[in-house]
Amino acid sequence: MRRQTRGRLTAALFTSVLVGSAVVAGGGAAHAEDAAAARSVRKPAAPPASAALPTLPAAVDGGAWESGHLQGMAVDRTKGVMYFSFTNLLVKTDLNGRPLGSVTGFTGHLGDLDLNTADGRVYGSLEYKMAKAFYIAVFDGDRIDRMNMDAASTGVVSTVHLNEVVKDYTADMNGDGVFDGDTADTPDHRYGCSGIDGVAFGSSFDGRGGLKLTVAYGIYSNTARRDNDHQVLLQYDVRAWKKYERPLTEDAPHTSGPPAPDGKYFAYTGNTTYGVQNLEYDARSGNWLMSVYKGKKTTFPNYSLFVLDGSKRPVQGAVRGQRLAERGTLLSLLPRGLHHAASGVYGWEAAGQYGLISLDDGRYYVAEAGTVQSGGVTRQTGRAVLHRWTALTPNPFTPADAS
Repeated sequence: MRRQTRGRLTAALFTSVLVGSAVVAGGGAAHAEDAAAARSVRKPAAPPASAALPTLPAAVDGGAWESGHLQGMAVDRTKGVMYFSFTNLLVKTDLNGRPLGSVTGFTGHLGDLDLNTADGRVYGSLEYKMAKAFYIAVFDGDRIDRMNMDAASTGVVSTVHLNEVVKDYTADMNGDGVFDGDTADTPDHRYGCSGIDGVAFGSSFDGRGGLKLTVAYGIYSNTARRDNDHQVLLQYDVRAWKKYERPLTEDAPHTSGPPAPDGKYFAYTGNTTYGVQNLEYDARSGNWLMSVYKGKKTTFPNYSLFVLDGSKRPVQGAVRGQRLAERGTLLSLLPRGLHHAASGVYGWEAAGQYGLISLDDGRYYVAEAGTVQSGGVTRQTGRAVLHRWTALTPNPFTPADAS
C-alpha cells in the first residue's frame, strides 16, 4: 500500500489482538566476504548495560485493527513496552503483545516512530498534505494508559511544525504560479518532496556530538525527473523544542516550529517510491539504515535497503540532477552489500519498510505487516520479529532467538 493521506480517515478501533503468522523472507545467497568486510569496518561502541532490562521476545504482536497499515515501531526497553503506528492509530503494548493503550482520531498520516531516550517520549512523523502541514508528533507514552484516547483532547500528543519540509513540498519548480498538490506527476515539489516519513534519533552527521532527531523526506516516484534521485535528511536538536510544542488541532493546523533544520543532507540512492519509509540508527556501528519501497528507474538498482556510512563525515558537493547547479552536504553509502557499478549505489534487499528497530547490539526488530478478515471487516496487522544483522547479500537480516 502506498503511503498517501486520503482525506479524513475514521478509525473504528477493535481491542482484540489477532496473532499474525507471516514470516519475513530470509536471505538469499550468502557471501562470507561481505560479512567479514562489514565486521572489519565497524567500530562497535559498548551497548547500554542490559542486566536490568527485560528479556526481549522473538516476536511482539501489535494486534489487528481497522486502521491504516503498519508504518513504524518503537520500543522502550526500560519500561518493557512497544509502540506501533498504524497510519491513523498509535497502539502501545507490553512485550507480550498485550494492548496497554491507544491513541486515535488522526486524520493525517502517522508514519515512522522512534524513542527519544533523553526525555522518554516517542516521536513520529505526521503529515497533513491537504493543509500543507508537516509535523513531528511527540507522544507522552506514560500517559497512554487506556484504549481509544483521543489525540486532540487528551493531551497525550503534542506537535512541532517543520517549516523546511513545507517549503520544499510546496516549491513551484516550473514557475507557473500554481501549486499542483499531492501528486507525483508534476515538476513541482523540490527534490520530489512528498512530505516526511522516516524518523530516528542518533549522532550528528557532522560529528559535533549530541543526540539529534533525523527526519527523512518522502520522495514521489517519478521516472521522468532527474532531480529526485537523492534521499533528503534533516537533523534537529530537539532539546529546546518545548517552546514549539502545541496541542494537535487538526481543524486549525499551527506553524510553531524551528525556522530551519540544524543540518540538511543528501544521499544519492536513485529515486524511490515515497522515500525513506523507516529510518534507524545503529549505535554499535554508527551507521544509519534507510528502508524504502523500491524505485522504478531502470538506470538504478532499486534496492530496498540503503545504509549510510557512519564512519565518514559529510562532504560538500553537487546535488545531482537539479535544474540549476546546486551544492549541498552529501552523505556516503556504506560500501558493502550489493553494488551497482553503473550508478555507484550500494544496498541490500530486505524487509523493514513497515517498521525497523535497532537494539544496538547487532539485533533488530523487523516488522511484518498484513491483513486479516473478521466478521466481514478487514483489519491491519503488525508484528515485530527479532532478527540479527549478518551483512550477507542480498538480505542482511536473519531471524534471531529471544534473549
